[in-house]
Order: sequence, then C-alpha cells, then structure tokens
Amino acid sequence: MRIVIADDAVLLRAGLERLLTESGHQVVAAVGDASALLAAVSHHQPDLAIVDVRMPPTFTDEGVHAASLIRDQDPDVALVVLSQYVEERYASDLIADSPRALGYVLKDRVADVEDFLRIVDTVGSGGTWLDPEVVQQIFIRSRRRRVLETLTTREREVLELMAQGRSNRAIADALFVSPGSVEKHISSLLTKLDLPPVDGENRRVMAVLRFLESEEK
Repeated sequence: MRIVIADDAVLLRAGLERLLTESGHQVVAAVGDASALLAAVSHHQPDLAIVDVRMPPTFTDEGVHAASLIRDQDPDVALVVLSQYVEERYASDLIADSPRALGYVLKDRVADVEDFLRIVDTVGSGGTWLDPEVVQQIFIRSRRRRVLETLTTREREVLELMAQGRSNRAIADALFVSPGSVEKHISSLLTKLDLPPVDGENRRVMAVLRFLESEEK
C-alpha cells in the first residue's frame, strides 16, 4: 500500500516508516502536523493514512479533524488513527461518519509489530479495527446514556437543576413541588443511576457528571 504517516513525534514517525517499508509498503510522505497531512493526502492520493490524534499547534484534536476531512474529501483513503490514551469520544465520532476502512489504535499496540501490521492490512482492505480498550469505554458510555433514558421527565428536570448547583429547596421552588417530593425524585434517580449509598454529596456529584457526559453527545 501507499501510505502517509502524520505524527509530531519524530522517532515514532521514523520507526513507523521503517517498519512499514520493511514490510513491503511504500511510505509516500511522513509529516508532523495536520496541515502537512492534508496536503500530502491531496498530493499523493495514498491508499492509507496513519494519523496521530493530537498534533501541533494545540495538541488537542487536530488529527481527528484532519481525519474527518480526509474521510469527507477522499473517502477511498483508509485511516488508522493513533492515540496515546483511550479517547472514546473521538473514536465514536469517526465511527459515526463511517466505520469502513477505519482503525483506532492505542500507541502502545504499535510495539507489537505483527499485531500492528495485521491492523494496517485489515484497515487497508476496507475493514474496521478498534482497540479493545476503546470498545470497552464506548460500551460504558453507551450504557450510561441508556440508563439516563430510563429517568422520568420529572427526574430529569431535577437532575438538570442539580447540574446547575441548586439545593433541594431551590429545586423545589423552581418546580413548584415540596422539598420532600424533590428528595424522593433524587433518591429514585440515584438508584436508577446505580450510585452506591455512600456519601450523599458524592452521589449528587456523580449523578451530575453522568448527566453532563450525556449532554456532550
């Protein structure tokens, strides 16, 4: 395959280039930032691009945005996205666009040369490969969203007000119900969210975090 590599880490970039070349692939470009990646893909029209999630200038999600642009502009280019950590949100976004010819790999897996080369071949052939740790995190996030969907309309209203930092009394005033009613709704939603009955304030914080996670999607 003709491959473009994009990673700001010079040593990793050089290592990948050597590994792929020795395996019979042709590395047509090896670059260090998203702009150079897009230019290289446009110029060389490779079969596959290996893209780091975080690249200059901000080292946040430049690689993901570049991968999405490649998918839109050059859908025939297969993508292997490399990530230092489990960032399931990025994987979910890419999968939502199209899972075909897509790989999302934690960088630690590159050390297993045979495994990594199999991933490259799988994705280059139009397959999908997601790191098991990423799949696990996507499952957990999905399960939490499903649990939130079991809340009643009133329980979700209470949770939204909790997310705004309001006390039980303030929530009661906002919803025109009694404080006792609010306590019952909070107890019910905490049970549905499967939050253990330990420190009450910690349970409230965890409930709010799960609500905010769902809103990100």
